[in-house]
This record gives sequence, structure tokens and C-alpha cells, in this order.
Amino acid sequence: MSDTASSPDARGPRAETLIIAAICVLVLIAGWYVLSQRQQTLRASPAGLDGLQVWLSSKKVSTQNFSGGWLMDQNSIGLLVLPIYDTALDKDRTLPKTKEELLQQQDEYDLKTSVIFEKAQKVPTLVVLPKWRSGMRLTGRAHPVLISEADGSASPMNKLMKDNDTELVFAEKPFSEFSYRSSEGKELQAEIYSAQMFKSKDCIPIIGKEDAMLLADCPLRSSGDTSGANVYVLSDPDLLNNHGLRLGDNVKIALDFLGSKADDRNIVIDYSRSVWLRDPSSEPERERTWADLLRFFEQPFLTLWISAGLVLLLALWRAALRYGPIRSDGAAPGASKSLAVRARARLMRLSGQDGALAREYAAARIAATAEALFGVAHARHYASEGEFLKYADRRHPAQAPHLRGILSEIRALPAHLPAHEAIHHIDKLEQVLEHITHDA
Repeated sequence: MSDTASSPDARGPRAETLIIAAICVLVLIAGWYVLSQRQQTLRASPAGLDGLQVWLSSKKVSTQNFSGGWLMDQNSIGLLVLPIYDTALDKDRTLPKTKEELLQQQDEYDLKTSVIFEKAQKVPTLVVLPKWRSGMRLTGRAHPVLISEADGSASPMNKLMKDNDTELVFAEKPFSEFSYRSSEGKELQAEIYSAQMFKSKDCIPIIGKEDAMLLADCPLRSSGDTSGANVYVLSDPDLLNNHGLRLGDNVKIALDFLGSKADDRNIVIDYSRSVWLRDPSSEPERERTWADLLRFFEQPFLTLWISAGLVLLLALWRAALRYGPIRSDGAAPGASKSLAVRARARLMRLSGQDGALAREYAAARIAATAEALFGVAHARHYASEGEFLKYADRRHPAQAPHLRGILSEIRALPAHLPAHEAIHHIDKLEQVLEHITHDA
């Protein structure tokens, strides 16, 4: 055996390598599954906005949840709803070590200020500020002890708002009502539990008053070389989240306000932590498109393609019918039979039975000639001596009498026959079969 055949590379990758690769793939899949399940749990929890998406969709307002993974055309988005579950933007959160720390955790995940700025520059955005700790999501109970600290909740506002004097304001009673005039002129009442409001001199209130706004139109800080964009700021997520939609006229207010901002486009509830928005007008135009290739499948090329396909199918069908599938000689079903025939012929030669061997050879040559003339599919029918002679009478009347005579002579040969006489009869048979095979 050569060195090349025995080298490790020739045998393919080692089993250890394949096992390690499989483990790595499983770890990646498991990590992706765990992260997706965590986010799904957050979205479906009382602090999530899955109920908002279901409610708006049921009212024929195109709404979708988005957690990243593919680019979205920013021109198709009427309003980007951006819930913030991070009270300390641009800082890494500390992972809880105990169940109590988990319940008191203020941040669900880390979010960058630059991401919010970039999204707000591209599409109209509604920023939903954080309010609840993780304990509210985990226990399903909205209790004042689970409200985030004032300084922590104010941190996103101070990083995002143009007004440095922005601060949070908290209601003094359990339930607060806020008036809202719908686009049809109806008076609706928003009801919020333990309301979290804010005040800012640069914001225009939409729900609430200037010193206690629940929803407002506010300018963002300038980011880099870009001027600050205006965004809608919702200080208390209970107006839109799964916990608060059931209170007062919150569902009607959500439908009226968000539906009016959609403008026949999508409302996207964005849980992603990166920017997945793209502007088709700013992308380079491709020099080649699929239309350039499809031209070669139009007329008159289409007729040529169809004709070539039909010819190929006909050739494959005829080849399959005549020759059958390709089989390895060593693994073919008839391999053992061929070995048996060779062994039998060898025994006949050793025992001097050249006459019997000539008869066996004649039958084998008739079968081989039939296979060469008619293919594998029909060879069995013409392999018998009688059927082959009938074929010779029809197609080769000049050779048929010679063939019949030679076969009769070979059948009449004694078992023990000198080798030169057996070879003489075989030569005569080969000459006649050669004429029949080549139609000479």
C-alpha cells in the first residue's frame, strides 16, 4: 500500500475532529435557543408588548415584533416602538447571583445610546422608558416595591433628552387618570397604576401636563455630526404593555395614537439591540440583475431550451431501457454466478470434457450476443437457443441455416473430445455470430 493511501489526510477527518465540531454546533444552537427563549419570555410577560401587537393587528393595523436578524426597509416603517429595559445605558449590567438579586434586577439587557440615536434619525420613533424591575416580570405582580429607582429610570432620559433638567415625577395615589382627545374628537381616559411621569421644558405634552407628562414629543440630544431628532417619549410603559392595556381606555388610546402614526405602513415593536434598518435609495445600484440572465430563457431561446430538455429526457429514457443502471462488476447480482461458471469451466478442462465445455460455451455466446443486440432489458427473452434462431431466420436468413447446423453439431459432440476438434467447432460458431452481430 502506498504512503498516500495510508496517510491520515487520505482517510478524511478524524473522528475526534468531527465530534468536537458537532459539540460546537450544538453549543451555538443551544445558546441561540436560550437567548431567544429569554426574549420571548420578556415579550409575553406583563412588562412586554406582545398584547399590543396582537391588539393592533386585530384592528387591521400592520404591526410586527422584531428582535433582529435581517435588514428592514426603513421606508416601510411608519413608527418604531422602542421599549427600553435598561436603566443604565452604555453600561454593562451586573448579573444577579441570588434569587433576591434577580427579583430586584433593574435591567433586562444592555442597550447603547448610539443605537437609539441612529434608529431615531432613520425612522419616527416612540421611546418607552423603563419602569419595572425583573421581579414584576417573574412574579406577574405589579407592586410599588418592584418599581425601578428614580435615579436609574431617569438615567436614559438624561442621556437621550436635549433638556438637561428633565426629571421623573411620580403620582401620589395608586391609580391616575389622564385625558386624551382622539383623532375623532372623543374624550378618552388613560388609567395608570402608580404612574411614572416626567417634566421637561423642551417637550410638547400629548398626554398629561407640562409638569407631569405621560406621553410627549421631545427633541433628542445631538449625536456626533447629526442634529438631534424628535421622538415620542412614553415615560410609563403601562400605557402600552400587557399589564396596563386592560385598564381604562388604554387600548383605545393605543389604537388611536399608534394607528394614526402608521400612515398605511408598519408599526414595528423593536426589541433588537442593533440597527437593522436600511435605506434602499442609498444602496449602490447593481450593474447586473436576474433580469439579465432571464433574457436567455425568453423566445427564441425558450424553444431551444425546451427542445434540448426533451432530447435529454428521451436519451436518458432510452439508455435506461436498453442498458439499465450502471453496476459495479464486483458488486453486481450476477458476480457469484460468473465465478461459478468459471469454476465449472476450469473443472471441465481439467477433466478433459472439452465437448461438454463447447456446449456450455455455445449457450453462453448465444446469451452474450443477444445482450449485445437487444440490451439488458430484452436479453433474457432472446438468450434461449430457440428464440435466437427465430430471430436469425427473420433478420439473417442467409446465416440462420449455418447457425442451426453448427449448434446441432456442437450438441452432438461427445463429452470427451480432443481440444483441437472443440476449438474448430467454436471457431465456426464465432464466425457465424460475428456475421449476425455486425450484419455482414
